[in-house]
Amino acid sequence: MKPLPAPSPTSVRITGDHYQWLIAWTGCLTLLRENAIHAANPAISVGVEADDAGNLDDVVLTRLNPPHTYTQVKYTVSSATPVNEEYLTKPSRTGGPSILKKIADSWRTLTADGIDADLAIVTNRAPDPSDPLIAVRDARTQLLMPKAADGTARSKTGQARTRWAQNAGLTETELHDLLSRLRFDLSRELTHVYEHLQLLMAVCGLRNDSQAVDAGANWVAQHVRDGHRTLTLAMVKAAVETLGLTTGPAHAILSIATLKPDPLADDADHTINWIDRFETDSEYTKRRPLAPSTWLQLQNDIEAAPTRLPGRSDVSVSGSLRLAPAFLTGTAFRMVTGADLAVLQRGELWSTRDTYDASCEPTVNEHEIGQGDDLAIGINVTVKAHDFTQDVLDYLREQNTPASRLLILTPPAGPQDRSVLDSHAANALAVGIRDALRRPARSHPRIHLFLACPMGLALLLGHRWNRLRPTVVYEDVGTADVYEPAFFVHA
Repeated sequence: MKPLPAPSPTSVRITGDHYQWLIAWTGCLTLLRENAIHAANPAISVGVEADDAGNLDDVVLTRLNPPHTYTQVKYTVSSATPVNEEYLTKPSRTGGPSILKKIADSWRTLTADGIDADLAIVTNRAPDPSDPLIAVRDARTQLLMPKAADGTARSKTGQARTRWAQNAGLTETELHDLLSRLRFDLSRELTHVYEHLQLLMAVCGLRNDSQAVDAGANWVAQHVRDGHRTLTLAMVKAAVETLGLTTGPAHAILSIATLKPDPLADDADHTINWIDRFETDSEYTKRRPLAPSTWLQLQNDIEAAPTRLPGRSDVSVSGSLRLAPAFLTGTAFRMVTGADLAVLQRGELWSTRDTYDASCEPTVNEHEIGQGDDLAIGINVTVKAHDFTQDVLDYLREQNTPASRLLILTPPAGPQDRSVLDSHAANALAVGIRDALRRPARSHPRIHLFLACPMGLALLLGHRWNRLRPTVVYEDVGTADVYEPAFFVHA
């Protein structure tokens, strides 16, 4: 690709405005989804360049009960200036107050009546890793506190606190209070904003292609041009109907991250973050809990999730998880509980609500084990048939697993990459696998389950895992033994 020419001032302004409209559309989706799932404290309106919000007026998310969220949106086409003390404390181009001073003044005004406020800076600028305060930002909360309060007055952190407080016109105690509420949402590149919106639109039950994202942002822009600074739930509902965006119901969001950060974690109704509790630093090699964390602890967290969500039957699972946790999540929201599950797979939502013409009957191959009364089952959708079967057989024999036989179930066309292309096919195969196992499983006290399939299929299969036997679910942990038992599921 050839280098692009330097952007004109008009181009910069237009792109910056569009960036703000995208952030505002994110607020509109929050408004739509939280009211649809009957959240405890839902958003009730979205303000754009709102009145009485000072310099935190770019996007204001007003909730039924405070605190409301006041956001300043900053876009740049240059990466030359990161977010650091110089950027935050330097006077404006006309010699006016700094960004930090403006935020501090707005915060004082917004909280003068004693009502708390949630504050945020959203920008595509990156954090400066050498800045004493910005460097201690917690990526999970986007807050500088509590680490910004560490260190004596003579330390680099302490000296930076003093300079920040002086620039903002605050005492250090007041600065601590401000930094406990001011989120630094940094490095939000335009492409990342689009990707996040596509995920959020999907769980809102809307079309989530890039054209749909732009349609929402352009709707915000038109209302701002028309002088509408407050966008209500009724207005957003009318917009999604007029724009033809609706595809299904909105979902409560359950975020489960074991491999890498979940872009929807901040929007989730309940979050399970096990990234730092799994082995290795690479998302590609994280396979099992890092001691002293255990599979049982993860199972307890996942099985408690249904009680942590709003009273809604539609639940979307976001994040990154391996096959055994995905299957367990499906069993935690089993069909018999009345829940409907969805998960993003290959850019689209795979949902238990999706219909299919007929169940897909799998091919079943049997292998004698003769080591006990249990039944071993291998679901192989993606791995070369001989390799998967041999790995499972070797494991069962080396571990002397008390199984009488092993059943290997594959799609009719055999296991291969992308053998399950969409949600309809995944649901049909999940039902076919379950039905094919019910009769063979009756005469066995326990099932030992091994999975090689798309994560979405593992979740849909767990959702339908009823009228079967108690099940030990195994995870491929990439060791010499290949597998280890992860979870025990009552069925």
